[in-house]
Amino acid sequence: MCIVALAWQVLDDMPLCLISNRDEFYHRPTSQLHKWQDSPIVAGQDLQSGGTWMGVTESGRWAIVTNHRDARDKKTYPTSRGHLIQSFLESDLTPIRFAQALEKQQCNYAGFNLFIGTQAQAVYMSNRGEAPQVLAKGVYVVSNGIMSDDWEKTKHLRKRFTQELLPMLQVSSIPEGDLQREVWDILEDERKIIPELLPNTGVDQDFEQLLSSTFIQSPIYGTRCSNFVRMLSNKIQWTEKTQQGEHQGEFVHQHIKLIQ
Repeated sequence: MCIVALAWQVLDDMPLCLISNRDEFYHRPTSQLHKWQDSPIVAGQDLQSGGTWMGVTESGRWAIVTNHRDARDKKTYPTSRGHLIQSFLESDLTPIRFAQALEKQQCNYAGFNLFIGTQAQAVYMSNRGEAPQVLAKGVYVVSNGIMSDDWEKTKHLRKRFTQELLPMLQVSSIPEGDLQREVWDILEDERKIIPELLPNTGVDQDFEQLLSSTFIQSPIYGTRCSNFVRMLSNKIQWTEKTQQGEHQGEFVHQHIKLIQ
């Protein structure tokens, strides 16, 4: 997962609103959004390593991870970042307790940004320079740098998320179809950042610019799926749009009734 914008405790009767894109090599095998067998998790799944980039449960737990990009890091790591999501969703620890425990083992993972939460608490951490922190109500946007880096890419998504989507969500009479179209328009934005404003992550500048848009396309790598998640008082609404492969443009809708 390579970019995420979320509104935490900002909207009335909607503790969490989240949009995101998952970017990955096209050849990496993946299953679409579904309820996992013998697990409380609802998520897509990385069939290569077995984890996931984002998921929720009926108890209202939710989590999402993005990779921290640093091409200068040549180390091999023993554990998959996708298992961070699975571990949190299958645990009963509060978000901050889980993050504090993970902090002691964070060197076992390649660079990551992690958001984890329940209906009552949300936490962010990165093993590349951000200690676990309980989030105050607000809007948070992260791509492949740490949250405090505030890349031009994340600034652009933040502007569209806060100025276009969030005001629409505050108007109950707006049709669902209009909301969905606005989300996909934001997440399929191919605007690239000018070279002078690109971050330095150790990849060559042409590739860095390719990665600078919200929606990424190349012959072998790009945005694989886009997501729109809303946590309401009694359910989670999640729409996943497949962006590449034989299921191009296919939608999966999940309406998860929360345990009260």
